[in-house]
Amino acid sequence: MQSISSADANRHFSALLREVAAGEEIVVVSRGKPVARIVGVDRAMEHRVVAKKALLQRLKKQKPTGTRNWSRDDLYA
Repeated sequence: MQSISSADANRHFSALLREVAAGEEIVVVSRGKPVARIVGVDRAMEHRVVAKKALLQRLKKQKPTGTRNWSRDDLYA
């Protein structure tokens, strides 16, 4: 993973896109602090799939309480 300043990212955006398309992950830094991460679409989807799988596994382990102190109308109020 490489870092680049926001000014340089702006000047060399086309080159950054080529690198991202080749599988590189780039962190954009502004005033020394990371502000954005540029990753390819496929790579971003991988993270979402992994996160979704972890969430579903955690939810399956939780015991249902069996109680409901709200109504359907409360959801749309």
